[in-house]
Amino acid sequence: MVNASTPVPRQAWSVLIVSTLAFTVCFMVWMMFGVIGIPLKKTLGLNATEFGLLMATPVLTGSLIRVPLGIWTDKYGGRIVMTVLMAVTVPAIWLMSYATAFWHFLVIGLFVGLAGGSFSVGTPYVARWFPKSRQGMAMGVYGAGNSGSAVNKFIAPALLVVGGWTLVPQVYAGAMLATVILFWFFSHSDPKHLVPSNTRFVDQLKMLKDPKVLKYCQYYSIVFGGYVALALWMVQYYVGEYGLSIQTAALLAACFSLPGGVLRAFGGVLSDRFGAHQVTWWVMWVSWVCLFLLSYPQTDFTVLTVDGPKSFHIGLNVYTFTALMFVLGVAWAFGKASVFKYIGDDFPDNIGTVSGIVGLAGGLGGFVLPIMFGALMDLTGIRSSAFMLMYGVVWVSLIWMYWTEVRRTELMGSKAPAFSLKG
Repeated sequence: MVNASTPVPRQAWSVLIVSTLAFTVCFMVWMMFGVIGIPLKKTLGLNATEFGLLMATPVLTGSLIRVPLGIWTDKYGGRIVMTVLMAVTVPAIWLMSYATAFWHFLVIGLFVGLAGGSFSVGTPYVARWFPKSRQGMAMGVYGAGNSGSAVNKFIAPALLVVGGWTLVPQVYAGAMLATVILFWFFSHSDPKHLVPSNTRFVDQLKMLKDPKVLKYCQYYSIVFGGYVALALWMVQYYVGEYGLSIQTAALLAACFSLPGGVLRAFGGVLSDRFGAHQVTWWVMWVSWVCLFLLSYPQTDFTVLTVDGPKSFHIGLNVYTFTALMFVLGVAWAFGKASVFKYIGDDFPDNIGTVSGIVGLAGGLGGFVLPIMFGALMDLTGIRSSAFMLMYGVVWVSLIWMYWTEVRRTELMGSKAPAFSLKG
């Protein structure tokens, strides 16, 4: 239960607000290729696999840097690490507008992708400013910066119309620079939040041996890795599947990205109230249902009836598809928060390290999945094969969760979840 009387320092709220703003801008930059990649695909003559690689490249560095960033945050503090991280990305974002060849975008994208590592800095940074009973809320609010993906889908298409794709990285570079300045002046540091300096890098990486950490990595590869992958993939999916313009496609894709980011804060509150396990279990089942329906391709078939052959069509129209994506986005918002509630509960002294490891797994999911989406589409010619793949990944998590958590849950008696909630 949340103890509403637990005092929260005034500085904690300032840290939470400015950190969430910084993460929103970082995520907006990280997802930039999800929109500008569409005109680049046509200009560079890319196939689906190459297009997937283009979008996934920034996700790679944003994922790989997460573990060291989490460790550095434990050791040096979130304020200095976040400031330096954002400042380093500004020149790379600006240079993006001068790229002309495919390899230019891949190389520069690796440096732009550093912005994605900001999650492993801000999560332990904001969590340590709040009491344990409020950490789920704090990490959920900060994680709502995922909505930067939706912000990108609102801003980038408008900039494309005004000045072409080159205007997007130029404006984003300016936005990142302004955010660096705001963050530095409105954030704070507390030496008590630092891990003792004698803690070794190797000692912290031993967390990888913990089976709980591996399980949380699997969960997060779906709710975050899948979110990132589909946020990148959806605009071109709408354009190809339903023949929409980039502007309309981006607006509809935001119906998935926006709740998938903003509602993470509410997911943190639910996780504080009902526990990480219950929220995650329901998230996985809702994901399973949505992905099952989304996997079905557009199908035409003919049936021989007593009155002769009759043709039928089965497939999701754009409205049903968008509604299912909205539900999936809401579920994954809750799931992203609940996974980190697990971490806050089980590893209170190593939040930075464990969140970096779990964030790495989620980010690598966001890197690998778009490439696999493209490869499957080139191989099968079926766009919904992306959802078929995600459906299989969810099955793995449901089975893993059942054997390690659900079978050990007491369904009746004083320790049952329903009993404890009433108490």
